[in-house]
Amino acid sequence: MFLIFVFFMGLLAGSFLNCVIYRLEQEESFWGGRSYCPSCKKEIFWFDLIPLLSFLFLWGKCRFCEKKISWQYPVVEFLTGIIFLMVFLLLFPQMNSLQDIVGAVYVLSISLLLILILVYDLKHFIIPDEAVFAGLFLSLLWYLFAFFSHIHTFEEVAGFLLSSLAASAFFLALFLVTRGKGMGFGDVKFALLMGIFLGYPKIIVALFLSFLIGAIIGTILMAFKKKGLKSEIPFAPFLVAGTFIALFWGDFILTIYPAAFVIY
Repeated sequence: MFLIFVFFMGLLAGSFLNCVIYRLEQEESFWGGRSYCPSCKKEIFWFDLIPLLSFLFLWGKCRFCEKKISWQYPVVEFLTGIIFLMVFLLLFPQMNSLQDIVGAVYVLSISLLLILILVYDLKHFIIPDEAVFAGLFLSLLWYLFAFFSHIHTFEEVAGFLLSSLAASAFFLALFLVTRGKGMGFGDVKFALLMGIFLGYPKIIVALFLSFLIGAIIGTILMAFKKKGLKSEIPFAPFLVAGTFIALFWGDFILTIYPAAFVIY
């Protein structure tokens, strides 16, 4: 029952995330105001906002103007629900203390920002600074709490900060070498968030997998003539995928291939 509750809360969070993404695109405030149809601008009834189910019951169309509803909405809701489940199944199977609760809230909050970044960059080839800076701010609050709650030592907190700077420096070097053509500056800022969220050596796993997944997807797109060698491909979705894989299975990967990721 708890896992069903967690999944449902993830669906609700995904629904809110869709609202945030749309209003961020429209440069509107997402803290107030009723949800409305992007096409006809009519306010949406509360029973048409039930995650996943409303999309199915409405056959993927607006109740008023019958314009098609983007698949982004159910996909983001379902993805967020799955991520919420994974966080509790793999990272916080037991909630025995305040530290566990705060840690779970922190990881879930960053996960929401990661999904936002994935969708936004996929649609607009832009990593929103608001999401990155919000993630960095939450991370600093978490590490202050973790330090004073004796979850992490000063050396461990410093390690996370150094991982953040090192990851960003790596992307900055790529940005400068390619003169912004091979790597955008948004990726440089996003690497700060990845590094402070994952720490060392998981950040190495995340970066390796990001480039690997990107190369595989890029090769497939070129094979089907969807993209060319000079085509622009958003890289943040691959970085987000690498981050989630490293977050959930990084320790397992490091036990299998430690020499490939850990610098001694």
